[in-house]
Order: sequence, then structure tokens, then C-alpha cells
Amino acid sequence: MATQAQIKKGYIDYVLTNNEQPKSVYSFVKKLKITEAEFYTFYASFDSIEKNIWFELTVETIDEIKKQELWEQYSSREKMLSFFYSYIELLKSQRSFVIYSLKKQPKKIGTPAVLSGVKPIFENFAEEIISDGLANGELADRKFFAKRYKDALWVQYAFILNFWIDDDSTGFEKTDEAIERGLQVTFDLFQRSPIDNLFEYGKFLSQNGKLKEKMGF
Repeated sequence: MATQAQIKKGYIDYVLTNNEQPKSVYSFVKKLKITEAEFYTFYASFDSIEKNIWFELTVETIDEIKKQELWEQYSSREKMLSFFYSYIELLKSQRSFVIYSLKKQPKKIGTPAVLSGVKPIFENFAEEIISDGLANGELADRKFFAKRYKDALWVQYAFILNFWIDDDSTGFEKTDEAIERGLQVTFDLFQRSPIDNLFEYGKFLSQNGKLKEKMGF
């Protein structure tokens, strides 16, 4: 009886050797010496194998970093940094497949199809971190904008991933720098600033117009 791991490994070996997907499920399962029925027990198509691989890599990273002893003590910024550093470290073990999988995606605006299963998992994780940051006052709870914070983090995800697959620096040290700099800027924007104080002061004045009249201005 075929296993999901056997099919996944066979698929990765094939695409990295041939730089393309198998011509058909029939030819693929024949090579693996399994039946089509066994293949379809686990996967609906070759694309579903790739989506599942990306999904598993993302879930594994999130599960592992949440096991860290100091996880609950981390700030929102530190939690997201931990995710990206750990994620890239895990992707290194599948770098050839990651490059193959992303490079063959059509160049168009929006989330690549192969990452369609990753996006909701990442966004749920990001929203969890953002919610904690808003609750403890680490992040600014801006009307209309706070709910878009997760979108900014997804943009960072896409940027970091694409930066890494093209990074040829020793030990991918430029990617580490890109992660640190990118999240530094992003979370600086999420936190309170003098502009927030200015807006709140303007709101206070608009709500207390009668005070202005009493003072004779």
C-alpha cells in the first residue's frame, strides 16, 4: 500500500530530476509501482502535492516556534522574527524544490496558486500575533488600518521568500538582514507614533468644541 510520504518523495525526485511535472498520473504511478487509486487516495493532482508541501512546511514552522520556552514572553515583533528565521531555516532543506515550485508559477499580480493554502494559515497566525499586540498596547489600534496589518505582513512574507530564492550570499546572510530590516520597518509602522498623538488631540478638540468657545478663542 502506497503512503502519502512515498508519493510526495517520488514527486519531488521527479520534478527536480526532470524540471517538470510528470506527463500523467498513469506514468508517474507506474514508475512508483503503485496504482492510480492509491495516488488519488491522497492527492487530487500534481498541483495538490505542491500545495500540500507548502502547507506542511508553514504549519510545521508555526507549531515548532510555539513550543519555544519563551514564546509567550516574546513581543509581537519577536514572534514574527522567530517565524521568518525558522521558516527560512526549514526551507533550506527543500531549497531546490522551493525554487522549482515558485519559479514555474505564472507571473501575475496576486498570490501564486501554489501558496493558496499557505496564505490563510499565515494570516491566521499573523492575526493572532497582532491581536495580542493590540491588547497589550504594543501595537497601535488605528481605526480602519489595524485590520490591514496582516496584509502588510503577507507582503513581507512574499518579499522575503522571493528575496531568499535569489540570495547568493554566504549562509544567506543577506536574507537574514532583509528579514530584520523589513520587520523593523513594518512593526515601527504598527506601533504608536507622534502622528497618532496628533490625531487623538485633533479628535479631542473636535469633540470638545464648546471648551474652545468658553475660553474666548
